[in-house]
Amino acid sequence: MSGRPAARRTVLKGAALAGAAGLGAAACSTDSKLGHAQVPTPTGPVDLGAAGEVPVGGARLYREQRLVVHCPSEGRYRAFSAQCTHAGCVLDKVEGTEGNCPCHGSRFDVTTGTALKGPATVPLPEVEVRVRNGKLVAGPEA
Repeated sequence: MSGRPAARRTVLKGAALAGAAGLGAAACSTDSKLGHAQVPTPTGPVDLGAAGEVPVGGARLYREQRLVVHCPSEGRYRAFSAQCTHAGCVLDKVEGTEGNCPCHGSRFDVTTGTALKGPATVPLPEVEVRVRNGKLVAGPEA
């Protein structure tokens, strides 16, 4: 009889581990469009400060506002959500024209929003951005 309880415990442990693994796989699904992001883009205008702080040909990460802004040429700007489309983590840095997600290593082209390296496969959502009185304002009605 000592063999039966051990076998039963082994089966129960295996079932519990399989269930936990399934939950973990679902949480890191690459099918996610927004990851855990409830609202990945601003719902109202967001003041980002002086437009000149974004270098021409470069980009600047506004981590607290969850935005990244690219300046392709003098006076022109494109903004994207800085919230990873895989699991909703906020990008932690921009190197050249690539944004890095610290959670699972996804990388994005901050000039287009395109996912360059997974697990993210969906591009960063674009956000409207304008210059008002020398300052960048992003979001709806920007």
